[in-house]
Amino acid sequence: MFANLIGNQPAKLFVAKLLKQRRFPNAILFAGPDGVGKKAFALETARAFVCTKDGVEPCTECAACDRAQRLNIPKPDKRDEFKEVIFTDHPDVGMVVPYNRNILVDAIRDLEKEARYRPFEAAARVFIIDEADKMNDAASNALLKTLEEPAASSHIILISSRPDSLLPTIRSRCQMLRFAPVAAAEIEEHLVRNDVCSAEDAAFAARVAGGSVAKAKEADVGKIRDARSAMLGLVGDALRHNIAPVLQTAERMNDAKNKDDLEANLSILEGLIRDVWLWTNGGDASGLINADIAGELASFATRAEAKVLALWMEEIERLREQFIVNINRKVATDALVVKMARA
Repeated sequence: MFANLIGNQPAKLFVAKLLKQRRFPNAILFAGPDGVGKKAFALETARAFVCTKDGVEPCTECAACDRAQRLNIPKPDKRDEFKEVIFTDHPDVGMVVPYNRNILVDAIRDLEKEARYRPFEAAARVFIIDEADKMNDAASNALLKTLEEPAASSHIILISSRPDSLLPTIRSRCQMLRFAPVAAAEIEEHLVRNDVCSAEDAAFAARVAGGSVAKAKEADVGKIRDARSAMLGLVGDALRHNIAPVLQTAERMNDAKNKDDLEANLSILEGLIRDVWLWTNGGDASGLINADIAGELASFATRAEAKVLALWMEEIERLREQFIVNINRKVATDALVVKMARA
């Protein structure tokens, strides 16, 4: 089932079982980290509903399957187009996507209307809400109306990397399917098999992607190596309690050249700290994200305390959660690195 999708075999088997038994719920929540394939799973599930060939999974060859995979997301300056369900080339498969980090209430109201129409061609209509946690209260309440009185011939798939941010009343009306990070070995094999990059770069990209197939595919390996070197220096300066250098690094992280990569750089930083933390707890190189620099990480571990490293990771996670709202990123990053150097 879903042979072209990478990883998450339990999710594949579960979806296949629901489709085979014709028990796919009217509302289901695909929850899991960013980039592990939730959207691809959702679109493939939609194709299974519209496929014209016999069988549980989509054939990927019929005209319906082909049309259902063609999704044209509007350009960012077309705000009004984000107020509606964005349909694929198939009239029974549509998606709601955020506009400027928010799902517009008009789009959810349009989904409510569309979900009540009978299918035009397929056995059912499928609507995907991407990044569902970006609904505000108005949009969430509008969705509740649809979930409380679902149309028998419509299915709604919510996608979220932060399911706890959804209203409890929404979560209670959805069956939840958990997705896990994809194993680095599976990502590496996929990158090599599809000639995405060299074997050496594939191994590196797979390790630093944090289980995200999307991140691995999009990875600029040279750029990531440079960023990792800077973050490694930050860890070393913080362990030596050198406040001036860590502030200089924070300044570079937020300058015009690098500000768009701030969240990615924080992920790299957190991965390095995690690896040092593993060393301090008796781990070995096999479990490291950055196994190619195990020697440097081991030397850091001799000067680090596990509880301090754990505190650093908590602070980074707290900062990343704050990015959901409009905060001053430079001030917040400065505060983070100072806390690290003073811990």
